[in-house]
This record gives sequence, structure tokens and C-alpha cells, in this order.
Amino acid sequence: MDNEWNNTYITLGGYVDISKCRYLYFSIMFTVYVLIIGSNSTIVYVIWIQKNLHEPMYIFIAALLFNCVLYSTTVYPKLLIDFLSEKQIISYSACLFQFFVFYSVGWTEFLLLAAMAFDRYVSVCKPLRYRSIMKRNTVKMFLILAWFLPACHIAVQAIQSAKAKLCNLKLKGIFCNNAIYTLHCVRSEPITIFGVFALSDLVILPMLFTVFTYTKIFIISYQSSNDFRKKTAETCTPHLLILISYFCLMSYDIIIARVESDFPKTARFVMTLQIFLYHPLFNPFIYGLKMKQICNHLKKLFSSSKVCACKALIIDVRSRHCVLSTAKSGVTTSKTN
Repeated sequence: MDNEWNNTYITLGGYVDISKCRYLYFSIMFTVYVLIIGSNSTIVYVIWIQKNLHEPMYIFIAALLFNCVLYSTTVYPKLLIDFLSEKQIISYSACLFQFFVFYSVGWTEFLLLAAMAFDRYVSVCKPLRYRSIMKRNTVKMFLILAWFLPACHIAVQAIQSAKAKLCNLKLKGIFCNNAIYTLHCVRSEPITIFGVFALSDLVILPMLFTVFTYTKIFIISYQSSNDFRKKTAETCTPHLLILISYFCLMSYDIIIARVESDFPKTARFVMTLQIFLYHPLFNPFIYGLKMKQICNHLKKLFSSSKVCACKALIIDVRSRHCVLSTAKSGVTTSKTN
């Protein structure tokens, strides 16, 4: 590609007519973004400060929710700027960077869910060996690989895309996803082959591993007592819900972005919003409500904050009352004199 590729600007053509309701769209998406940051960060903070939650399962949950914050931050700031702009454009260099971060962080989630599935498998099927298998170094290795491997895979595709020649400067989307390949003059065979390899390596194989692992866990729990089944369902159901919903959304992203079809613009716009709207917003609520330990600590956190606020209010009222009483007594004394 030419040396001036970073000065090339791409028009994001996936937006519908937003001129009349741009402030409404901005307000809604800004509120959602604040909720995502606040809810995910709260649970990460709770896991961080509570020592009894420093277990592999909760560490993976914290990593998953932190990953949701990164995932949302990749898209929302630019999206909010575009809602307030007359023209929705982005430089090709920034577009490639967004593409790289979005898929690196997005595909990290499949590896984190696979690590969580392995943790649950060891806990349920090999409880006596759990401490010896799920050591601190093992957890660290899983976390490093979960973020490092996708970054390496996507970096290759981003570098190859940077070298490709552009013949189209209008992207059918509202952010830089797989649709960037439609900007190229010629569909690169190495990029396509490596993309299939990365998809199978980072999405399909972890997905199959996770499903197989939870299937085995449920089979073993079904043969056990009711209490054991209940506990297994309580810890594993949230992971499966997250996995299924996220896989469906990412499958849509891959299929629609790579298949050049006459999909209605409004439908494409609405469906694209689903990719980064519900998933990072619902994750903290699913884990916060379904995981009893996290839910209990959240209740304590919010109840203690309310108590502290009430105490501060009472102290403030009492101090004001003392000031007023002192002032009144001073006035009375001066009058007597």
C-alpha cells in the first residue's frame, strides 16, 4: 500500500439518518457506557478487595469483566463522537487499530471462558487435586495466554491489511470490524487463510472445549446429590449463558461483515449495536445476581455505603445544630450584658 495510507480517511456508511435524534442517541449510548463501566468495575473492585474471593473462579470472572470494559472502550468513545458529528469518518490507521483491539479483546473472552470451564471441571471432577492443579502460576499463565494469543493472531491480519491497496473508502458499518476487508481492491488469500486459522484456533476450539467440559460436568453432577447439582448449576449456568450469547453475537459479526449482501441498512445498524450493547451490560448483572458470594459482598458494600452516608448526614446535622446553639447562646449573653 502507499506510504500515505495513514492519511486515508474511511467513511462509516453504516449509520442511518441520525441528524434529527443525534442527542437522543448520544444520551442513550452514553448512559449505557457509564452503566457498563460502573457495573463491571464495581464487581472487579469487590473481587479485588475481598480476600475470600481470591480464588481462581473469581479471578477469571474479574478478568472477564475487566475485558468487557476494554471491549466497550474500543467502540463507545468513537461511537459517541460520531453521533455528534456531521460526518462519520475515521483514518485508515485508526480503523486498523480499532479492528486490532476489538478482535484481540473480543476473542480473549472465548479463551477466558475456556479457562473458567477448565477450572470448574477440576473443581467438580477432581476436587482433591484442585489446589495442586489450579495454582497461582497456572492462573497467571491462563490469563497471559488469553490476552497474548489473540493479540498475536490479530496483529498478523492488521499488518497484512495495512499493506493492502484500497479501492473503496466507504465501510458498511459503524465501526471497524471484519468489513474492512471489503475496502481492499483484491481479497487477499493469505489474510483469508490466516483468518480461518485464527477463527478455528481462538473461537471454535475454545467453544467446543467449553461445551464439552460443561457437558461432562453436568453428567457427573446429575449422578450426584441434589445439593451438589444445585451448587454446580449455580456456578456453571452463568458461564454457559455468557458463552452462548457471546458466541451468537460474534457469529453474526463475522457472517454479516464478511458476506457482501443487500442487508437492509436499518436492520444492519440495529443488529450491529447488539454486538457491543447487551453483552458487556448484562455480564455483571448475571454474575452479580447468580453468584451468591459476589451478590452477598455487593449487598454488604452498598449497605455499608448507605450507613456511612447516613452517619455523615447525622454528624453534619448535629454539627450545624451545635453551631446554631452556640450562636444563639452568644446572642443571648450579649443582650443580657
